[in-house]
Amino acid sequence: MLQEQATDGFRLAYDRAGQGEGAPAVVLLHGWPGGRADYRRVVPLLSATADVVVPDLRGFGDSDRHPDDPGQYSASQYSAAAQARGVAGLIAELRLRRPVIAGYDIGSRTAQALARDRPGLASALVLSPPLPGIGARILSPGAQREFWYQAFHGLDLPAELIDGRPEAVRAYLRHFWSHWSGPGYEPSESDLDDLAAAYGRPGAFAASIAWYRAGAGSVAASLAEQAPDPGDRISVPTAVLWGDQDPLFPFEWSDRLADFFTAATVTRLPGSGHFTPLERPRQFAAAVAAALG
Repeated sequence: MLQEQATDGFRLAYDRAGQGEGAPAVVLLHGWPGGRADYRRVVPLLSATADVVVPDLRGFGDSDRHPDDPGQYSASQYSAAAQARGVAGLIAELRLRRPVIAGYDIGSRTAQALARDRPGLASALVLSPPLPGIGARILSPGAQREFWYQAFHGLDLPAELIDGRPEAVRAYLRHFWSHWSGPGYEPSESDLDDLAAAYGRPGAFAASIAWYRAGAGSVAASLAEQAPDPGDRISVPTAVLWGDQDPLFPFEWSDRLADFFTAATVTRLPGSGHFTPLERPRQFAAAVAAALG
């Protein structure tokens, strides 16, 4: 059931299912170009034993996007640190006690920011790419053929061409959902209709790419990353699920996680692409359930 909570200057929309306050808690964080519906196949597998909270991140879905002018989104409001502040505030308002935080894509980066900035907040992480350790490899010719959209999103042009035009939004997002998926998954026409309805509202597409305009995309993050001192690595237990058909993040890029995490395990998902919660919901839910203990 859709609910709302104000936190850090934004009203966050979220679904809550399962056993309610007092049960082991899970927070599921979506990616781009998606929303809280990305977890529609995972939530039923967890709700019998957990309190499951699935928000739309700020700027997405039914959550607030500020300001109304689609060309003027502030980087400070949409960076990984800002998204993490909003999620941390939601966790506090809902009185979730050390939840498992799971995410992929933007949700993965946000979960990592939470674990770095507030190391006692989560009991465990379940993540799919992106993750640190990529470094300058993101500038390889093959990678740049995939990551072209991040530089494009830094311009005013995509908002001018796409924002507020549902058919343009649908065509643009279809490319990513089809191309980034593994060979066994393709979004349905109704799924694409739902995406077009959510992202096609005036200001919605522009708000969704404010993440990239804030310098939080994988290219900027990978080039800026530095391996922390051992004592500053993310120490919360972390389960990494890595699709070996993800065109953005080759499985070989998982080789440096030990430089950034003290307790990370990696599971390779054969045949899975980028959208792990939808392509491999049972494996995703099993990893979350194992983290709950």
